[in-house]
Amino acid sequence: MNITIANTFLPADDPEKSLEFYRDALGFEVRLDVGYGEMRWITVGPPNQPQTSIVLHPPAADPGITDDERRTIAELMAKGSYASIVLSSDDLAATFEQVAKSGAEVIQEPMDQPYGVRDCAFRDPAGNMVRINQQA
Repeated sequence: MNITIANTFLPADDPEKSLEFYRDALGFEVRLDVGYGEMRWITVGPPNQPQTSIVLHPPAADPGITDDERRTIAELMAKGSYASIVLSSDDLAATFEQVAKSGAEVIQEPMDQPYGVRDCAFRDPAGNMVRINQQA
């Protein structure tokens, strides 16, 4: 059996700002950009991994979500505690410099972790935690 990760979803309340972060700061390619009314889903991914994508989606777009749930999601996103992703780089120092230079909010500068990686962390424009690691 061979199972791979095809897509993962991250909320994006400002598609243009999120696109700038993932495309321009991280160097991801845009694979799909779909609009539906005032909503927009943008699929991005690393050029060297065409089989793996991140879908930047409107938060709480599911019609089954209540107004209270939408408010809760918005509050969690504002705190930066709703969604996260961990990426990997073969040159963490250069990656950190490139992303920090883009103006992204730095949460943690590169540091060695006791569990065997060196990593850093940013918040994307929607408040999602983006950790980037490099194996020690």
